[in-house]
Amino acid sequence: MNPAKTLTRKTLSFLSRRNAIAMSLLAGSIALVAGLLGAQQLTDQTRNPLAGNAAAVAAGKQRFSQTCETCHGQGAQGGRAPALMGRTFTHGAADSDLFQTIRVGVSAAGMPSFSTLATDQTWQLVTYLRSLTAAIGPATPETVPGNAAAGEALFFGSANCSTCHYINSRGGVVGPELSAVGRLPMAALRGKLLNPSVNIYPGVPTQQPTVVVAKSKIPGVKEIRGRHLSDDAFHLLLMDASGTRHRLDKNTLASIETRDESLMPAVRLPETDLTNLIAYLKTLTSRDYTKTIQVDIPGGLGYDRVKNSAAEPQNWLTFWGDYQGHHYSPLTSINASNVGQLQAKWSVQIPGNSILESTPIVVDGIMYTSGMPGEVRALDAKTGLGLWRYTRQQKVVNPAEANRFSRGVAVLGNRVFLGTLDAALIALDARTGQLLWEKQISDTMQGYSLTSPPLAIDGMIITGMGGGEYGIRGFIDAYDPKTGARLWRFYTVPGPGEPGHQTWKSDSWEHGGAATWLTGSYDPESDTLYWATGNPGPDWDWKVREGDDLYSCSVLAMDPNTGKLKWHYQFTPGDSHDWDSTEDMVLVDRMWHGKPRKLLLHADRNGMFYVLDRATGEFLQATNFVKQNWNEGFDAKGRPKVLESSKASTEGAIVAPSVIGGTNFQAPSYSPITGYYYVQTLDFAQRYTLAPEKFEAGKQYKGGGSASFGEPQIGAIKAIDPETGKIVWEFPVSRTSFTAGVLSTAGNVVFAATAEGNLIALDARTGKSLWHYQTGASMSASPMSYSVDGKQFVSISAGNVLYSFGLPE
Repeated sequence: MNPAKTLTRKTLSFLSRRNAIAMSLLAGSIALVAGLLGAQQLTDQTRNPLAGNAAAVAAGKQRFSQTCETCHGQGAQGGRAPALMGRTFTHGAADSDLFQTIRVGVSAAGMPSFSTLATDQTWQLVTYLRSLTAAIGPATPETVPGNAAAGEALFFGSANCSTCHYINSRGGVVGPELSAVGRLPMAALRGKLLNPSVNIYPGVPTQQPTVVVAKSKIPGVKEIRGRHLSDDAFHLLLMDASGTRHRLDKNTLASIETRDESLMPAVRLPETDLTNLIAYLKTLTSRDYTKTIQVDIPGGLGYDRVKNSAAEPQNWLTFWGDYQGHHYSPLTSINASNVGQLQAKWSVQIPGNSILESTPIVVDGIMYTSGMPGEVRALDAKTGLGLWRYTRQQKVVNPAEANRFSRGVAVLGNRVFLGTLDAALIALDARTGQLLWEKQISDTMQGYSLTSPPLAIDGMIITGMGGGEYGIRGFIDAYDPKTGARLWRFYTVPGPGEPGHQTWKSDSWEHGGAATWLTGSYDPESDTLYWATGNPGPDWDWKVREGDDLYSCSVLAMDPNTGKLKWHYQFTPGDSHDWDSTEDMVLVDRMWHGKPRKLLLHADRNGMFYVLDRATGEFLQATNFVKQNWNEGFDAKGRPKVLESSKASTEGAIVAPSVIGGTNFQAPSYSPITGYYYVQTLDFAQRYTLAPEKFEAGKQYKGGGSASFGEPQIGAIKAIDPETGKIVWEFPVSRTSFTAGVLSTAGNVVFAATAEGNLIALDARTGKSLWHYQTGASMSASPMSYSVDGKQFVSISAGNVLYSFGLPE
């Protein structure tokens, strides 16, 4: 999809030439009739009490426009989801079946449940859909003449149909998807081809207008014509016939007119070609996922662009902002001198049963973000207006499930990648939000889940997995971004005969944990993947697994082509405090102790700030950034000297830092301008107790617990100098968390999100407070920054609202 363009004289005069682009086929309102299977009509099990009621039809139509139209189109004639005007339906033809489908949803098709609708409201929807079916009349068998293969060649060839329409994600997205268009009668298809603006079902309310004409106030510019994407009182988003998105300020428009006509001219083909084209279209009865994994989708975010993300400071291309994990923005429009003028520019409600933890991705003016697990939204990054939304119901729910969050998505090419709580990896078409493939990577009933975005590198999607508290065996996977085929798997708990297996006592490795749930970092120059691992299982009862428990609480340097280990470093051997080491691995090239070094910087949950040589894994330095009493230094190879008194015990050992850690998975930030590492910290001790626990598959397996004993919790934002490991400045916060992170920028500003609901701006060199905004809701996410049309924004989630801040116009 082309980036959004502002309204320009050149663009508008081009588009005012109404027939400049030769288009070939169906109007944007073509109906994709859902569920016409020719199956036997079922008998109602439950009678619709509102059947035939004119008032119910009217109420149902209004309810449909509010609830269903976004996907199924106006008049139920199709859009992102199929049309609903069929004589029978895929998931049952009886009124009771329709009622059940609406209330429960169809998880395999990405349709959410609408269980919150009242019974009468659901029956009103059923009554409205039945009124549409009555207008169409019964489906009749048809003999289809023509050569379907020749028609397919025309569609994707000389007829240029695929310039606008897509079938199984192959083609353009100006017009609607035609993967199920063959469910329409031949007469309707022919009518649409020859006269795209005709309403093929006169008895059905008019189809959704496919053309919006916006006339400009700019002298010499006549109008812009395009398909409506989204709008509010101030902005209008259109897609023109070339596939270019336009973001229009309504103050610059003289008029806006919607027309019940097609954006495309009528098809003009010889009769034989027309017959062949219709023959091909009639073969299309449903979206075919064996085809979506074969299609090449051109454009989008290429690997080379992500690798050179510094050349695109306006974008935020990965979970960490770049491959190196810097969580830093090179933008300077918002800086220490003007940040005090920052104001909220837009906000979007993303409802759910837990607060948001997602960090958005921004590519060419489009923001991709996740809400509740299984939900992805594409937004216009300048206005917050919605472009598409994908929802997927969880197919299996573990009764002991925890961590109901989604921390974001990854983008590569024109594909968006998402993990789910029931341990599936999903690829979506970035242009439309349509599902391309779904891969089940493990069993959520064993405790596995995916809560963080994967990492997209050249020809590979790499993901870790969650579930360390459930006695799972951790792993890291790589998948083909086009097909979803698994390329390799590396187990973070070595099995028999593998290096490191001897560090596990007896058969404890089988439930060893070492989950890999947060996104890793990548060095394109050395082609090395850096992925961190969680604590061993059970969390506190170290006696059942006495030893180092490799590769728990470690960073792994890996060859992404093979999944082979290059080196590892273990931060907390045999941990008994739940100190996951999954915090960000920051890759930095800088002078260190007078020499240029390729470093890995890491603030660990165990309270220590580490400096490693990332080429070799050599331990260089570690200093505590909060108080700690679990080790008394490091040996020559960097192994910590663990105090026996710090291990969890039956009596309870008082140890610092707490189970939350000195820091946790919230984003730290590294600024190449100041050379400082910024991190949100939590300083206090807890009592750690072990207790025998029997392993039960799918249930948490902790072997003890931790508890506070009255010590105050001290939270702060701190700046650390990697050269010395010393704290340069700190800014206290009254409520900290293990989720709300920081962002540094080239404008000499550090933005910090807090559990108390404040987004805070600090001077990056001194820590001085420059600005804050109280959102009124707790924050469990990290800020990020991007720009559109030269205007810089800072975005953060608070509660269930996504905010974007910017300077006054």
